Amino acid sequence: MTGHEELPVRVSRRIEAPAAVIFQVLANPARHLDLDGSGMLRGAASDKVITGVGDVFVMRMYYTRHGDYEMDNHVVEYEQDRRVGWEPAPGRGHPDRGSPDAQWGQRWSYELVPDGPEATVVTEIYDCSRVSEGERVSMQDGRVWIESMTRTLLRLDQICTGVELGTPPTSGSGHDVGR
Repeated sequence: MTGHEELPVRVSRRIEAPAAVIFQVLANPARHLDLDGSGMLRGAASDKVITGVGDVFVMRMYYTRHGDYEMDNHVVEYEQDRRVGWEPAPGRGHPDRGSPDAQWGQRWSYELVPDGPEATVVTEIYDCSRVSEGERVSMQDGRVWIESMTRTLLRLDQICTGVELGTPPTSGSGHDVGR
């Protein structure tokens, strides 16, 4: 088994807010720090809102192995109030910037499916199917991100509803987590 059978990794959550409200948050990189369930984001490098495929937004990041760096996120999916997705590439300060392998083949996306007039099922998707086999193995075919993705959707829910919610379930323990 190569692991491709389980890719991409998906985590979903029903949020009591219209898709348009949720999409406004997701399409605004300045809000991503508020959503970040990984603890790696340090903020957006600009205040430009995502408006379509081809946009590039830069996020300031921190990872213990690299220190402070930036990621250039190339928007590859965009459907107003329904879907937004990007492929990150190493930016300023990242050790892989400028290397021939700088395009890693990872994709982060959000799908929004209305569930009645005032609720939306939001699915965060991490697709590493185009990443080298060694990298996929080291990140368990993307499953290492499930808990961070779950926390991100909890934070998105809190932002969009203004309601403090409980601790998110860990991978595999709740109906909000899926692949």
